[in-house]
Amino acid sequence: MASKHGLYVHLPFCETKCGYCDFYSVPLMDRPTSDLVSAAIVELKSRLNKGGSIRTVFVGGGTPTVLPIEDFRRFFKALGEGLQGHCLEEFTVEANPATVDAEKMGFMVDSGTDRVSMGAQSWHAGELATLERLHTAADIEPGVSIARAAGIRRINLDLIFGIPGQTEASWGESLRQTIDLGVDHISCYGLTYEPGTRMTAAKNAGRLMSCDEDFELGLYRQAIATLAEHGYEQYEISNFARKGQQSQHNLIYWRQEPYIGVGPSAAGYVEGLRYKNVADIGTYVRWMGERGEAMLDGERVTGADRAGEFLLMGLRLVEGVDLDRVSRSCGLDVLGVLAERIDRMADLGFVRLEGSNLSVTAAGREVADGVISELYSALDGRCEQTVSLPVLQVPRSGD
Repeated sequence: MASKHGLYVHLPFCETKCGYCDFYSVPLMDRPTSDLVSAAIVELKSRLNKGGSIRTVFVGGGTPTVLPIEDFRRFFKALGEGLQGHCLEEFTVEANPATVDAEKMGFMVDSGTDRVSMGAQSWHAGELATLERLHTAADIEPGVSIARAAGIRRINLDLIFGIPGQTEASWGESLRQTIDLGVDHISCYGLTYEPGTRMTAAKNAGRLMSCDEDFELGLYRQAIATLAEHGYEQYEISNFARKGQQSQHNLIYWRQEPYIGVGPSAAGYVEGLRYKNVADIGTYVRWMGERGEAMLDGERVTGADRAGEFLLMGLRLVEGVDLDRVSRSCGLDVLGVLAERIDRMADLGFVRLEGSNLSVTAAGREVADGVISELYSALDGRCEQTVSLPVLQVPRSGD
């Protein structure tokens, strides 16, 4: 049976780069996009020709919907053609509410897109200005309506809490207005100050005051309670969905299943090899032309390193991680290695072990970085990698 993979495509152009974003993206301005699109199509075809069945697709960036219409149409036509014959479970495209239009949505649907993920982030002008967002609150509802009119029914909206100046009332209003749109998936991310971003520089210079940790925790609890009240089940630290509407593509990451990465800075994990493409448009285009690939580095992840990745990702899920599966995959008695620390974390009420399934409790999810790091560090001396995992991560892109 052919192996099944996720497919992630990174299109790194944005209208502007948000002050909190540390993902590889560049402002579009007057930059040409055709060479990058051509190179991405070449890599896409090469990756798909290596076999395996694609079951989920996620096109992100950047903001894919900012591409000029001809390159946008050319890319999605090639993507749709390349996916013919694959039994897709989900096909998601990221979008900014300010760059959504009916024509592009139509091309997306024609290529197979059935899910859109939009970065709403907040419904308040001051908070959006602090985040340096391109869109306004008035763009959010029309963006959702355009997607629905094109035939897309599965929609995710991202929200951010912990924005300087945010209040319990303003956060509650953002939650309520998002719920009122009737979308089936909502992601709530705590704002993090990543090194090298403008927002971090402003904070370090005293121009911006970050939220108190206890206040931010209160906002997180508020989100969990409000969303549960309206039928959204928390299935990951930052993600909530109505029944049956979880992000199947992101579950591939969290469950450590194989996926292919296409585009500059995209990463992939296939047959035990984890790879990452070069994070530079010019170099990516040149390498694809000269070498037929853009992989900057790759490594085989085995043993304790592989076990550590299962913990880092799988324990973000409410369902947890099957330690027997981890042991079989890694050739390591993971439960034996972790037993003492699991007992200690369980006594504190932070984790739960049922048979071989280890999960983080609701209380543990509030301090998930510490819990996961404590368990991960039990592998110390066996792993070559180090861990740095925030409790609540900002969105994957600036969308």
